[in-house]
Amino acid sequence: MTKREKLLARAINNPKDLSFGEFHTLLRQAGWIFDHQKGNHQIWYSPKRHRLPIQEGRDGKAKSYQVKQFLVQYEESKNEKV
Repeated sequence: MTKREKLLARAINNPKDLSFGEFHTLLRQAGWIFDHQKGNHQIWYSPKRHRLPIQEGRDGKAKSYQVKQFLVQYEESKNEKV
């Protein structure tokens, strides 16, 4: 299992336990592009141009609902390719 697959599996199994840096890595590996930041909100776009605003939680972790939103988009894009 590659590092990318392990990180994706961690996000799927426990989205509350992903650090903000790991979430960035996951977004980049999935082909998402950082567009801009205003305040503490970062705007990312998927290869299909779906928009995802994210922000770091107070504990340095990614917000679980934002990880889940990413996973929904990721699964949808994966199913479109099949």
